[in-house]
Amino acid sequence: MSASQSESEETNFEQNLENVERSLNALKDRYAQVQQDQQRKAELETQKESAKLKTELREIEQQLEELELNLESRLFSWSGLTEIFWLAVRFGGLGIAIGWSLAFVTLKNPTPNSSSTPSSLSSPK
Repeated sequence: MSASQSESEETNFEQNLENVERSLNALKDRYAQVQQDQQRKAELETQKESAKLKTELREIEQQLEELELNLESRLFSWSGLTEIFWLAVRFGGLGIAIGWSLAFVTLKNPTPNSSSTPSSLSSPK
């Protein structure tokens, strides 16, 4: 082999080595990019999941508010108030009737006064 042929092979080898080094650097850069993209994808999926959860939470809160309104309207319905009204009328009327009958009985048979007590019961002299 001649010296020029060995120098050309050496130059060829250096060029190939430089090409391999460039390819390796490009591969490393691409690998780093892929890792960053995977990390970003995981972050976005987490954000997407939290957004779904927030939306679901808002929907649940809205449903709870509707249920509370329905329950409150059941607790304070007019039919409940009319039942209470008629109970008050019934027992109030019963109280008035009992009061009048007691007043009538006591006025018909009054209690004796101290002036109308017999003299035998009065104190001795």
